[in-house]
Amino acid sequence: MSIEIAGVGRRFGDFVALEDINLSVPAGQLTALLGPSGGGKSTLLRIIAGLENADSGTVTIEGNDATRLPARKRNVGFVFQHYAAFKHMTVARNVAFGLEIRKQPKDQVAERVREMLRLVHLEQFADRYPAQLSGGQRQRMALARALAIEPSVLLLDEPFGALDAKVRKELRDWLRRLHDEVHVTTVFVTHDQEEALEVADQIVVINQGRIEQIGTPDELYDQPASDFVLSFLGPVTTLDGRLVRPHDIEVAAGPVPDSVVGTITRWTRIGYEVRLEVTPTSGGDPVQVQLTRNDALQRGLAEGSTVWLREVAPVNGAHSPVPA
Repeated sequence: MSIEIAGVGRRFGDFVALEDINLSVPAGQLTALLGPSGGGKSTLLRIIAGLENADSGTVTIEGNDATRLPARKRNVGFVFQHYAAFKHMTVARNVAFGLEIRKQPKDQVAERVREMLRLVHLEQFADRYPAQLSGGQRQRMALARALAIEPSVLLLDEPFGALDAKVRKELRDWLRRLHDEVHVTTVFVTHDQEEALEVADQIVVINQGRIEQIGTPDELYDQPASDFVLSFLGPVTTLDGRLVRPHDIEVAAGPVPDSVVGTITRWTRIGYEVRLEVTPTSGGDPVQVQLTRNDALQRGLAEGSTVWLREVAPVNGAHSPVPA
């Protein structure tokens, strides 16, 4: 394992930010720390980086006890949400900064900067200043600067949070391809479920200072360990007293076994997807259903239609009883 976290705890006054965190981060993999705001994920990342001290527990990086090491001696690269760029320096000088303070030879620094700028596709912007770049380009520059020092671990704190949705999607794809090329152990913090599911090899779900579940994206989505994980990783709705995924609900025009009858009270199209709100005849909260536009049109579904709903082929652990 590249990073081992054992018994880590952190308090801020009476507030428990982290409690007895135990985590292994595999070498060469991309691990996401996922959870709601205030859940403790950024605090854990800063403890790994050495920017925050734990009250208890240990941090081991590549077999070395880093618990009390200052950040500068941990050989980690850190990328913040807002880039932390040096505005008075060119892109090339920003990328070179970490190498220069390590007093590496100038010719080696120049070659490493060229290599990094090629890696992040910014070689043509070497002489520009950060203000002359787009948000996505500035974030790629920040990644190049972090990678230039050849860190043992790359840490990303909400790296795409300040960007618009289209740029975030492009950078997610780019980050995954970059990671597959450089294979540096990477830990990134996000509260965006889609981002974690799309990019990560391993996801650590953190809530209220505790780890709820650790696993691959498929394991967490299909076999959530709790209602919180089920609800946090993707949409859920209530069907016959159970939490289920809206896209795991079958819609029938006539009675079928183990079904709930209701009326479509809302029909909304979003691109290729149709979202239905079905109010059960027996009463209770409306059920949310997702299906493709073609499926909805072929079935002739419309507001006011009576339909029968049932969960289809539930994966073991993919739903759980609604808490009383």
